[in-house]
Amino acid sequence: MITQHLIVNLILILTVAWFLGRVFARFGLPVVLGELLAGIILGPPLLGIISTSEPIELLAEFGIFFLMFYAGLEMDPKEAVEHLWPSTAVAIGGFVLPFVFGYLVCMMFGGTSFQSLFVGMGISVTAIAVQSRILHDMHIHNTSLGHIIIGAAIVNDILALISLSILLELAESGTVQVLQVAFIVFKVAVFFGFTILIGQFVIPRFIRKLDDREGKAFTFALVCALAMAYFAELAGLHLIIGAFLAGQFVRKEIMDIDIYQKISDRFYGISYGFMAPIFFVSLSFHLHIQWQWSFIFFTITITLIAIIGKVLGCGFGAYLFRKNFWESTIIGSGMNGRGAVEMVIAAVVIELSDKLIASHTIREPLLTQDQFAALICMAFITTLIAPLSLKWTVKRSCSFDENIQFNRLWEKSKKG
Repeated sequence: MITQHLIVNLILILTVAWFLGRVFARFGLPVVLGELLAGIILGPPLLGIISTSEPIELLAEFGIFFLMFYAGLEMDPKEAVEHLWPSTAVAIGGFVLPFVFGYLVCMMFGGTSFQSLFVGMGISVTAIAVQSRILHDMHIHNTSLGHIIIGAAIVNDILALISLSILLELAESGTVQVLQVAFIVFKVAVFFGFTILIGQFVIPRFIRKLDDREGKAFTFALVCALAMAYFAELAGLHLIIGAFLAGQFVRKEIMDIDIYQKISDRFYGISYGFMAPIFFVSLSFHLHIQWQWSFIFFTITITLIAIIGKVLGCGFGAYLFRKNFWESTIIGSGMNGRGAVEMVIAAVVIELSDKLIASHTIREPLLTQDQFAALICMAFITTLIAPLSLKWTVKRSCSFDENIQFNRLWEKSKKG
Protein backbone atom coordinates (compact mmCIF):
# COMPACT_ATOMS: atom_id res chain seq x y z
CA MET A 1 0.00 0.00 0.00
CA ILE A 2 1.29 3.45 -0.95
CA THR A 3 1.44 5.67 2.14
CA GLN A 4 2.79 9.13 2.82
CA HIS A 5 5.63 7.58 4.81
CA LEU A 6 6.63 5.39 1.84
CA ILE A 7 6.49 8.35 -0.56
CA VAL A 8 8.76 10.43 1.70
CA ASN A 9 11.20 7.53 2.03
CA LEU A 10 11.33 7.05 -1.74
CA ILE A 11 11.91 10.76 -2.28
CA LEU A 12 14.81 10.69 0.18
CA ILE A 13 16.30 7.51 -1.29
CA LEU A 14 16.14 8.65 -4.92
CA THR A 15 17.28 12.20 -4.21
CA VAL A 16 20.30 11.32 -2.09
CA ALA A 17 21.23 8.39 -4.38
CA TRP A 18 21.01 10.65 -7.44
CA PHE A 19 23.10 13.42 -5.84
CA LEU A 20 25.86 11.13 -4.54
CA GLY A 21 25.82 9.14 -7.78
CA ARG A 22 26.48 12.36 -9.67
CA VAL A 23 29.34 13.22 -7.31
CA PHE A 24 31.00 9.84 -7.85
CA ALA A 25 30.41 10.02 -11.61
CA ARG A 26 32.05 13.44 -11.65
CA PHE A 27 35.26 11.81 -10.46
CA GLY A 28 35.00 9.02 -13.05
CA LEU A 29 33.77 6.44 -10.52
CA PRO A 30 30.74 4.11 -10.80
CA VAL A 31 27.40 5.61 -9.79
CA VAL A 32 26.64 2.49 -7.73
CA LEU A 33 29.18 3.63 -5.14
CA GLY A 34 27.15 6.78 -4.54
CA GLU A 35 23.98 4.73 -4.18
CA LEU A 36 25.62 2.45 -1.64
CA LEU A 37 26.89 5.46 0.28
CA ALA A 38 23.37 6.93 0.24
CA GLY A 39 22.10 3.77 1.94
CA ILE A 40 24.84 3.98 4.56
CA ILE A 41 23.97 7.63 5.32
CA LEU A 42 20.17 7.26 5.32
CA GLY A 43 19.98 3.78 6.83
CA PRO A 44 20.82 2.19 10.19
CA PRO A 45 24.63 2.34 9.72
CA LEU A 46 24.68 6.15 10.18
CA LEU A 47 21.59 8.39 10.53
CA GLY A 48 18.88 5.72 10.73
CA ILE A 49 16.33 7.91 8.96
CA ILE A 50 15.08 5.02 6.81
CA SER A 51 14.90 1.32 7.59
CA THR A 52 13.90 -1.63 5.44
CA SER A 53 10.21 -2.40 4.89
CA GLU A 54 8.15 -4.75 2.74
CA PRO A 55 7.34 -2.14 0.02
CA ILE A 56 10.99 -1.09 -0.23
CA GLU A 57 12.15 -4.72 -0.34
CA LEU A 58 9.61 -5.46 -3.11
CA LEU A 59 10.85 -2.53 -5.19
CA ALA A 60 14.42 -3.63 -4.53
CA GLU A 61 13.62 -7.14 -5.80
CA PHE A 62 12.20 -5.66 -8.98
CA GLY A 63 15.36 -3.57 -9.16
CA ILE A 64 17.44 -6.78 -9.37
CA PHE A 65 15.07 -8.16 -12.00
CA PHE A 66 15.13 -5.13 -14.31
CA LEU A 67 18.86 -4.56 -13.81
CA MET A 68 19.73 -8.05 -15.00
CA PHE A 69 17.25 -7.90 -17.88
CA TYR A 70 18.79 -4.66 -19.11
CA ALA A 71 22.32 -6.12 -18.75
CA GLY A 72 21.27 -9.00 -21.00
CA LEU A 73 19.54 -6.61 -23.40
CA GLU A 74 22.76 -4.62 -23.88
CA MET A 75 25.00 -7.65 -24.44
CA ASP A 76 26.08 -8.32 -28.03
CA PRO A 77 26.38 -12.12 -28.42
CA LYS A 78 28.43 -11.84 -31.63
CA GLU A 79 31.27 -10.00 -29.90
CA ALA A 80 31.18 -12.48 -27.03
CA VAL A 81 31.47 -15.44 -29.44
CA GLU A 82 34.52 -13.92 -31.16
CA HIS A 83 36.42 -13.91 -27.85
CA LEU A 84 34.70 -16.95 -26.34
CA TRP A 85 37.71 -19.10 -25.44
CA PRO A 86 39.99 -16.44 -23.92
CA SER A 87 36.96 -14.99 -22.11
CA THR A 88 36.10 -18.44 -20.74
CA ALA A 89 39.67 -19.05 -19.55
CA VAL A 90 39.78 -15.64 -17.88
CA ALA A 91 36.37 -16.25 -16.27
CA ILE A 92 37.31 -19.68 -14.90
CA GLY A 93 40.62 -18.44 -13.51
CA GLY A 94 38.96 -15.36 -12.05
CA PHE A 95 36.23 -17.46 -10.44
CA VAL A 96 38.12 -20.48 -9.08
CA LEU A 97 41.14 -18.79 -7.49
CA PRO A 98 39.25 -16.10 -5.50
CA PHE A 99 36.66 -18.73 -4.55
CA VAL A 100 39.34 -21.00 -3.07
CA PHE A 101 41.09 -18.09 -1.36
CA GLY A 102 37.80 -16.84 0.12
CA TYR A 103 36.82 -20.29 1.37
CA LEU A 104 40.17 -20.89 3.06
CA VAL A 105 40.33 -17.45 4.67
CA CYS A 106 36.77 -17.64 6.00
CA MET A 107 37.50 -21.08 7.48
CA MET A 108 40.61 -19.62 9.14
CA PHE A 109 38.41 -16.95 10.73
CA GLY A 110 36.08 -19.57 12.19
CA GLY A 111 33.36 -19.68 9.53
CA THR A 112 31.28 -22.79 8.88
CA SER A 113 31.63 -24.73 5.64
CA PHE A 114 28.56 -23.10 4.06
CA GLN A 115 29.55 -19.63 5.28
CA SER A 116 33.01 -20.11 3.77
CA LEU A 117 31.53 -21.31 0.48
CA PHE A 118 29.22 -18.31 0.20
CA VAL A 119 31.98 -15.86 1.17
CA GLY A 120 34.22 -17.45 -1.47
CA MET A 121 31.47 -17.06 -4.04
CA GLY A 122 30.87 -13.46 -3.00
CA ILE A 123 34.45 -12.43 -3.76
CA SER A 124 34.75 -14.52 -6.94
CA VAL A 125 32.11 -12.74 -9.07
CA THR A 126 32.43 -9.73 -11.34
CA ALA A 127 29.62 -7.23 -11.95
CA ILE A 128 28.67 -7.03 -15.64
CA ALA A 129 26.97 -3.65 -15.32
CA VAL A 130 29.85 -2.13 -13.36
CA GLN A 131 32.41 -3.44 -15.85
CA SER A 132 30.47 -2.12 -18.82
CA ARG A 133 30.21 1.32 -17.21
CA ILE A 134 33.92 1.48 -16.30
CA LEU A 135 35.13 0.36 -19.74
CA HIS A 136 32.71 2.70 -21.52
CA ASP A 137 33.70 5.68 -19.39
CA MET A 138 37.36 5.00 -20.13
CA HIS A 139 36.67 4.57 -23.88
CA ILE A 140 38.26 1.11 -24.11
CA HIS A 141 35.08 -0.97 -24.31
CA ASN A 142 35.46 -1.59 -28.06
CA THR A 143 39.03 -2.90 -27.84
CA SER A 144 39.86 -6.61 -27.94
CA LEU A 145 40.79 -6.51 -24.25
CA GLY A 146 37.51 -4.75 -23.49
CA HIS A 147 35.59 -7.50 -25.29
CA ILE A 148 37.48 -10.18 -23.35
CA ILE A 149 36.72 -8.45 -20.03
CA ILE A 150 33.01 -8.12 -20.80
CA GLY A 151 32.77 -11.69 -22.11
CA ALA A 152 34.63 -13.02 -19.08
CA ALA A 153 32.41 -11.03 -16.71
CA ILE A 154 29.34 -12.60 -18.32
CA VAL A 155 30.71 -16.16 -18.10
CA ASN A 156 31.98 -15.50 -14.58
CA ASP A 157 28.59 -14.37 -13.34
CA ILE A 158 26.77 -17.26 -15.03
CA LEU A 159 29.17 -19.67 -13.28
CA ALA A 160 28.50 -17.88 -9.99
CA LEU A 161 24.73 -17.96 -10.40
CA ILE A 162 24.69 -21.65 -11.33
CA SER A 163 26.98 -22.43 -8.40
CA LEU A 164 24.72 -20.36 -6.16
CA SER A 165 21.71 -22.45 -7.15
CA ILE A 166 23.63 -25.66 -6.38
CA LEU A 167 24.76 -24.37 -2.99
CA LEU A 168 21.28 -23.14 -2.08
CA GLU A 169 19.85 -26.58 -2.87
CA LEU A 170 22.57 -28.20 -0.77
CA ALA A 171 21.97 -25.78 2.09
CA GLU A 172 18.27 -26.64 2.16
CA SER A 173 18.87 -30.42 2.07
CA GLY A 174 21.78 -30.33 4.50
CA THR A 175 23.68 -33.07 2.65
CA VAL A 176 26.12 -33.27 -0.24
CA GLN A 177 25.03 -36.02 -2.61
CA VAL A 178 26.50 -36.69 -6.04
CA LEU A 179 23.13 -37.63 -7.54
CA GLN A 180 21.55 -34.50 -6.15
CA VAL A 181 24.27 -32.30 -7.62
CA ALA A 182 24.02 -34.15 -10.94
CA PHE A 183 20.26 -33.57 -10.98
CA ILE A 184 20.76 -29.84 -10.32
CA VAL A 185 23.27 -29.65 -13.17
CA PHE A 186 20.81 -31.55 -15.37
CA LYS A 187 18.01 -29.09 -14.53
CA VAL A 188 20.34 -26.20 -15.34
CA ALA A 189 21.27 -27.78 -18.68
CA VAL A 190 17.60 -28.41 -19.54
CA PHE A 191 16.73 -24.84 -18.61
CA PHE A 192 19.46 -23.36 -20.81
CA GLY A 193 18.58 -25.67 -23.68
CA PHE A 194 14.89 -24.80 -23.38
CA THR A 195 15.46 -21.05 -23.15
CA ILE A 196 17.88 -21.06 -26.09
CA LEU A 197 15.30 -22.97 -28.15
CA ILE A 198 12.57 -20.48 -27.20
CA GLY A 199 14.85 -17.50 -27.71
CA GLN A 200 16.12 -18.55 -31.11
CA PHE A 201 12.96 -19.92 -32.72
CA VAL A 202 9.86 -18.67 -30.88
CA ILE A 203 10.53 -15.12 -29.68
CA PRO A 204 11.85 -13.87 -33.08
CA ARG A 205 8.58 -14.88 -34.79
CA PHE A 206 6.66 -12.51 -32.52
CA ILE A 207 9.21 -9.71 -32.37
CA ARG A 208 9.38 -9.24 -36.14
CA LYS A 209 5.63 -8.50 -36.16
CA LEU A 210 5.71 -6.05 -33.26
CA ASP A 211 5.10 -2.34 -33.44
CA ASP A 212 5.23 0.10 -30.56
CA ARG A 213 1.64 1.26 -30.54
CA GLU A 214 0.51 1.77 -26.95
CA GLY A 215 3.83 0.37 -25.69
CA LYS A 216 3.00 -3.20 -26.72
CA ALA A 217 6.59 -4.01 -27.67
CA PHE A 218 7.67 -3.06 -24.15
CA THR A 219 4.86 -5.22 -22.74
CA PHE A 220 5.99 -8.20 -24.84
CA ALA A 221 9.61 -7.78 -23.66
CA LEU A 222 8.39 -7.63 -20.06
CA VAL A 223 6.29 -10.79 -20.50
CA CYS A 224 9.35 -12.58 -21.95
CA ALA A 225 11.45 -11.52 -18.96
CA LEU A 226 8.82 -12.65 -16.44
CA ALA A 227 8.31 -15.98 -18.25
CA MET A 228 12.04 -16.70 -18.36
CA ALA A 229 12.31 -15.78 -14.69
CA TYR A 230 9.50 -18.23 -13.88
CA PHE A 231 11.19 -21.04 -15.82
CA ALA A 232 14.47 -20.28 -14.04
CA GLU A 233 12.73 -20.65 -10.69
CA LEU A 234 11.20 -23.96 -11.83
CA ALA A 235 14.70 -25.19 -12.68
CA GLY A 236 15.95 -24.26 -9.22
CA LEU A 237 17.84 -21.23 -10.48
CA HIS A 238 17.33 -17.67 -9.34
CA LEU A 239 14.96 -15.51 -11.37
CA ILE A 240 17.73 -13.07 -12.33
CA ILE A 241 19.26 -15.72 -14.63
CA GLY A 242 15.99 -15.94 -16.53
CA ALA A 243 15.75 -12.15 -16.73
CA PHE A 244 19.32 -11.95 -18.03
CA LEU A 245 18.73 -14.57 -20.73
CA ALA A 246 15.45 -12.91 -21.77
CA GLY A 247 17.35 -9.67 -22.29
CA GLN A 248 19.77 -11.43 -24.63
CA PHE A 249 16.96 -12.80 -26.79
CA VAL A 250 15.04 -9.51 -27.00
CA ARG A 251 17.88 -7.72 -28.74
CA LYS A 252 18.43 -5.47 -31.70
CA GLU A 253 19.63 -8.25 -34.05
CA ILE A 254 16.12 -9.74 -34.21
CA MET A 255 13.92 -6.63 -34.19
CA ASP A 256 13.54 -3.23 -35.74
CA ILE A 257 16.27 -0.90 -34.45
CA ASP A 258 13.79 1.84 -33.52
CA ILE A 259 11.68 -0.57 -31.44
CA TYR A 260 14.82 -1.94 -29.80
CA GLN A 261 15.96 1.58 -28.88
CA LYS A 262 12.58 2.42 -27.36
CA ILE A 263 12.53 -0.80 -25.31
CA SER A 264 16.14 -0.28 -24.23
CA ASP A 265 15.49 3.32 -23.16
CA ARG A 266 12.42 2.33 -21.15
CA PHE A 267 14.14 -0.53 -19.33
CA TYR A 268 17.18 1.66 -18.71
CA GLY A 269 14.98 4.33 -17.17
CA ILE A 270 12.94 1.99 -15.00
CA SER A 271 16.04 0.09 -13.80
CA TYR A 272 18.86 2.60 -13.46
CA GLY A 273 16.58 5.57 -12.92
CA PHE A 274 14.15 4.12 -10.39
CA MET A 275 14.33 0.57 -9.04
CA ALA A 276 18.05 -0.27 -9.19
CA PRO A 277 19.00 2.72 -6.96
CA ILE A 278 16.42 1.50 -4.43
CA PHE A 279 18.03 -1.95 -4.50
CA PHE A 280 21.57 -0.67 -3.94
CA VAL A 281 20.47 1.80 -1.26
CA SER A 282 18.48 -0.89 0.56
CA LEU A 283 21.47 -3.24 0.54
CA SER A 284 23.33 -0.83 2.78
CA PHE A 285 20.45 -1.02 5.29
CA HIS A 286 21.74 -4.52 6.13
CA LEU A 287 25.21 -3.18 6.85
CA HIS A 288 26.08 -3.59 10.52
CA ILE A 289 29.72 -2.61 10.95
CA GLN A 290 31.31 -3.77 14.18
CA TRP A 291 34.17 -1.49 15.09
CA GLN A 292 36.18 -4.39 16.40
CA TRP A 293 39.62 -5.43 15.29
CA SER A 294 38.42 -8.91 14.36
CA PHE A 295 35.85 -7.51 11.90
CA ILE A 296 38.24 -4.89 10.49
CA PHE A 297 40.99 -7.47 10.02
CA PHE A 298 38.58 -9.92 8.34
CA THR A 299 37.30 -7.21 5.97
CA ILE A 300 40.82 -6.10 5.02
CA THR A 301 41.91 -9.71 4.48
CA ILE A 302 39.06 -10.72 2.17
CA THR A 303 39.42 -7.44 0.25
CA LEU A 304 43.10 -8.11 -0.38
CA ILE A 305 42.54 -11.72 -1.45
CA ALA A 306 39.61 -10.61 -3.65
CA ILE A 307 41.92 -8.23 -5.51
CA ILE A 308 44.92 -10.57 -5.66
CA GLY A 309 42.79 -13.58 -6.59
CA LYS A 310 41.13 -11.75 -9.49
CA VAL A 311 44.36 -10.31 -10.88
CA LEU A 312 46.25 -13.61 -10.66
CA GLY A 313 43.37 -15.87 -11.75
CA CYS A 314 42.17 -13.72 -14.66
CA GLY A 315 45.71 -12.78 -15.65
CA PHE A 316 46.74 -16.43 -15.82
CA GLY A 317 43.71 -17.25 -17.98
CA ALA A 318 44.68 -14.44 -20.37
CA TYR A 319 48.34 -15.50 -20.34
CA LEU A 320 47.33 -18.97 -21.56
CA PHE A 321 46.07 -17.30 -24.76
CA ARG A 322 49.38 -15.54 -25.39
CA LYS A 323 48.55 -12.20 -23.85
CA ASN A 324 51.66 -10.44 -22.58
CA PHE A 325 52.23 -9.40 -18.97
CA TRP A 326 50.62 -5.97 -19.20
CA GLU A 327 47.66 -7.18 -21.26
CA SER A 328 47.04 -9.91 -18.69
CA THR A 329 47.34 -7.35 -15.88
CA ILE A 330 44.88 -5.02 -17.62
CA ILE A 331 42.35 -7.84 -17.90
CA GLY A 332 42.88 -8.85 -14.27
CA SER A 333 42.50 -5.25 -13.09
CA GLY A 334 39.41 -4.74 -15.22
CA MET A 335 37.74 -7.84 -13.78
CA ASN A 336 38.10 -6.54 -10.22
CA GLY A 337 35.05 -4.27 -10.42
CA ARG A 338 32.16 -5.51 -8.34
CA GLY A 339 29.08 -3.89 -6.88
CA ALA A 340 26.06 -5.82 -8.17
CA VAL A 341 25.93 -9.59 -8.54
CA GLU A 342 27.82 -10.47 -5.36
CA MET A 343 25.37 -8.25 -3.46
CA VAL A 344 22.48 -10.06 -5.12
CA ILE A 345 24.05 -13.36 -4.04
CA ALA A 346 24.52 -12.14 -0.47
CA ALA A 347 20.93 -10.85 -0.31
CA VAL A 348 19.53 -14.16 -1.64
CA VAL A 349 21.64 -16.17 0.81
CA ILE A 350 20.50 -14.08 3.79
CA GLU A 351 16.87 -14.41 2.71
CA LEU A 352 17.14 -18.20 2.51
CA SER A 353 19.12 -18.31 5.75
CA ASP A 354 16.38 -16.48 7.66
CA LYS A 355 13.77 -18.88 6.25
CA LEU A 356 15.74 -22.00 7.16
CA ILE A 357 16.47 -20.74 10.67
CA ALA A 358 12.80 -19.90 11.19
CA SER A 359 11.83 -23.44 10.13
CA HIS A 360 14.58 -24.90 12.39
CA THR A 361 16.25 -26.54 9.37
CA ILE A 362 19.62 -25.02 10.29
CA ARG A 363 21.04 -23.55 13.47
CA GLU A 364 23.93 -21.46 12.13
CA PRO A 365 23.16 -18.74 9.53
CA LEU A 366 24.42 -19.35 6.01
CA LEU A 367 25.99 -15.89 6.12
CA THR A 368 26.46 -13.82 9.28
CA GLN A 369 25.80 -10.10 9.43
CA ASP A 370 29.53 -9.45 9.89
CA GLN A 371 30.35 -11.54 6.81
CA PHE A 372 27.65 -9.78 4.81
CA ALA A 373 28.95 -6.38 5.95
CA ALA A 374 32.50 -7.38 5.05
CA LEU A 375 31.37 -8.43 1.55
CA ILE A 376 29.62 -5.07 1.08
CA CYS A 377 32.78 -3.22 2.18
CA MET A 378 34.88 -5.42 -0.11
CA ALA A 379 32.58 -4.69 -3.07
CA PHE A 380 32.73 -0.96 -2.35
CA ILE A 381 36.53 -0.90 -2.12
CA THR A 382 37.22 -3.13 -5.14
CA THR A 383 34.78 -1.17 -7.31
CA LEU A 384 36.52 2.01 -6.21
CA ILE A 385 39.96 0.60 -7.01
CA ALA A 386 39.05 -1.02 -10.38
CA PRO A 387 38.96 2.12 -12.58
CA LEU A 388 42.06 3.52 -10.88
CA SER A 389 44.11 0.35 -11.30
CA LEU A 390 42.79 -0.10 -14.84
CA LYS A 391 43.88 3.43 -15.75
CA TRP A 392 47.35 2.82 -14.31
CA THR A 393 47.89 -0.51 -16.10
CA VAL A 394 46.62 0.87 -19.42
CA LYS A 395 48.97 3.86 -19.13
CA ARG A 396 51.91 1.58 -18.32
CA SER A 397 51.27 -0.53 -21.43
CA CYS A 398 50.70 2.41 -23.79
CA SER A 399 53.21 3.96 -26.15
CA PHE A 400 53.95 7.69 -25.74
CA ASP A 401 51.36 8.78 -28.35
CA GLU A 402 48.74 6.34 -27.02
CA ASN A 403 49.38 7.63 -23.50
CA ILE A 404 48.62 11.21 -24.55
CA GLN A 405 45.44 10.14 -26.34
CA PHE A 406 44.31 8.05 -23.38
CA ASN A 407 44.83 10.97 -20.99
CA ARG A 408 42.64 13.15 -23.20
CA LEU A 409 39.89 10.52 -23.25
CA TRP A 410 40.14 10.07 -19.47
CA GLU A 411 39.79 13.82 -18.84
CA LYS A 412 36.88 13.95 -21.29
CA SER A 413 35.10 11.08 -19.50
CA LYS A 414 35.40 12.86 -16.14
CA LYS A 415 33.95 16.08 -17.53
CA GLY A 416 31.13 14.22 -19.33
